[in-house]
Amino acid sequence: MTTTLESFQSLFNGSTKNKSYRTDSGKVHTIDWNVDGSRLASGSLDKSVVIFAYDGKGSMVKDRTYREHGEEINQLAWHPSISHNVATASGDRLVKIFDTRTDRSNTTIETKGEKFKLFILILYIDYILLGENINLAWSPDGTTLAVGNKDDLITFVDVKTSKIIREEQFRYEVNEISWDRTGNLFAVTTGHGSVVFFDAPGIQKEKDKPLEELHCLTAHTGNCICLEFDATGKYFAVGAADASASIWDVSQLVCLTVLTRIEWAVRGLSFGCQSQLIALASEDPYIEIAKVDTGERVHALKCDVQTLAVAWHPKASVLAYVQDDDSGSVRLFGVLD
Repeated sequence: MTTTLESFQSLFNGSTKNKSYRTDSGKVHTIDWNVDGSRLASGSLDKSVVIFAYDGKGSMVKDRTYREHGEEINQLAWHPSISHNVATASGDRLVKIFDTRTDRSNTTIETKGEKFKLFILILYIDYILLGENINLAWSPDGTTLAVGNKDDLITFVDVKTSKIIREEQFRYEVNEISWDRTGNLFAVTTGHGSVVFFDAPGIQKEKDKPLEELHCLTAHTGNCICLEFDATGKYFAVGAADASASIWDVSQLVCLTVLTRIEWAVRGLSFGCQSQLIALASEDPYIEIAKVDTGERVHALKCDVQTLAVAWHPKASVLAYVQDDDSGSVRLFGVLD
């Protein structure tokens, strides 16, 4: 059922609350809800992964904390259909999969990269990690993980065997990565302002040949930073350094609307409320919440500092978000009891 702009505005301007939950860790980089909305995971600068249990009524409690990575957690993502499995990508070049019913990870995959020892004035020794993992995505059927690193290398992992099945090196800057909901397209956002689509079934075939490029969309005038396909498979959205976000029709690859009210780069975005709303995380002192079909503003959620990540609950009118501060907190905004 489609909700009108006025109904959403009335809801978010009058019937909402804001709650904060401490992770007892450092600055939070990434958050994600699991498939049924019963868990929220966060990954932090201090190398920790925190799992919150959500009660379905607007409150959370911290359930587990994992400290197995050697560097900060740059991104995490829940399995698309198994509600207790979450994968993490870290600066230590490791990918881990946690069964959140247990106290330790059950899978660890090391991706390509090297560790160099750096001597400074012969008095100080430090290490430089090359190949820091920064992006992560599951295939829709949950059989494959894609991991992108700072060297523009995407590594594809067979989840069942925990083996690397393909490494794809790009000659241009690659940012966020994602499959579409059908599993037929694999998309990457680039530093050239484009979104490039590849033949996803080809990931498992002809592994000695480059992935087949199907489409290249010029989406923005600046670096395309983030990307998300909505739950229905009808839309995808792109956030960029040109202070805008675009919403596209997947089947036609046609731009439907562009959100331009913000003034700084869009760092994250999320579809919610049955794909009727989109939230934008940016360097602006608020989170833009807009209607997907028209681009009209529903609400501007004021923030003390810039927002690093946003994630709508898969079933409720609740938005999780984290800010660029050292509080180590995850915040919920929406219809909370």
